[in-house]
Amino acid sequence: MKRTHILIIKLGSLGDVVQAEGLYRDIRAHHPDALITVMTSPPYRDFFERCPWVDQVLLDPRKARWNLAAMLDLRAKMRAVKADMVYDLQQSRRTSFYYRWFMADVDWMGKAPGCKFQFPNPPHRCAMDQYADQLACLGIPNGNALKPDLGWMADEVEPLLREAGLCTPYVVLVPGSSKGHKNKRWPHYRELAIFLTLHGLAAVIVPGPDERTTFDSFTGATVLKRDDCCLDYFALAGVIKNAAFVVGNDTGPMHIAAHLQRFGLVLFNKPSTAQKTGMQHSRLNWLQSDNLHTLPLARVVAEISQRLLNRPPILPVDSLRKATPPAGSPMRWNSKLLAIGHPGRANT
Repeated sequence: MKRTHILIIKLGSLGDVVQAEGLYRDIRAHHPDALITVMTSPPYRDFFERCPWVDQVLLDPRKARWNLAAMLDLRAKMRAVKADMVYDLQQSRRTSFYYRWFMADVDWMGKAPGCKFQFPNPPHRCAMDQYADQLACLGIPNGNALKPDLGWMADEVEPLLREAGLCTPYVVLVPGSSKGHKNKRWPHYRELAIFLTLHGLAAVIVPGPDERTTFDSFTGATVLKRDDCCLDYFALAGVIKNAAFVVGNDTGPMHIAAHLQRFGLVLFNKPSTAQKTGMQHSRLNWLQSDNLHTLPLARVVAEISQRLLNRPPILPVDSLRKATPPAGSPMRWNSKLLAIGHPGRANT
């Protein structure tokens, strides 16, 4: 009997790749004996090679579509998969192009005009909700689509934490964002790190590839690296998995936190929202701002104090701008502060 071949397309970004984990699981459950290939872009090769729901990985370097040689090469590689069904979980103009010119004779789920299972993409709904509905329309049980579980992604990081002098619990800060979205960066993480330190909590930053030296002089926080290089996705997930709380901008590592079911706070800059990004399907809370540069430090500190410390801050917020952590003081966890239940949905 011929083995079914399935092609899943998920090119990026990091947040989109990890939040679709439940979809990969549902597709695998529906095709338990199939050979499942994922086509992705090079930065996510390692993620999919470890993903337990995938058999093999095909790389799309995302060359310009006018590059005829590159397109012919990619077409040959996609055709070589011999896919019986394609699940397009990118649903972009690029992947619609791939359907039209490379695989128009193959059963295809996506938004490409003319494909067998064509669906619209309502702008008011997040991708997780859209793709869950699309699976349901195809008669595929989608019980995992809105419940991604990245437990398999997290490395054991106790030696790394011990080497850095960290004792859990600690708070992970995610002050960065991708190069093209600097408007998503809240400017007060330095003061927030000092606030956490003065309350007996270790603040941890895990820089991304574009931020390797950005936070080296970041007062009050421990910057985690390995051999002066950034941690890979799996070590990053391990650090986040062991955190008591995570605070960050709307960027990939916060999606990892969301689908490791961590507690935390996401800071959104308009027009991005929790409902558009899928963060509502997690334990994370969020603050929404028309402009993150005007989101007051006091508002973020108040939210963290309520949800993590369960008490008002001991230091006036205005003094944080001038404060520095005590030199050489160990970052100790006050067990009385660990009062974390489900934070509810009191978001603004």
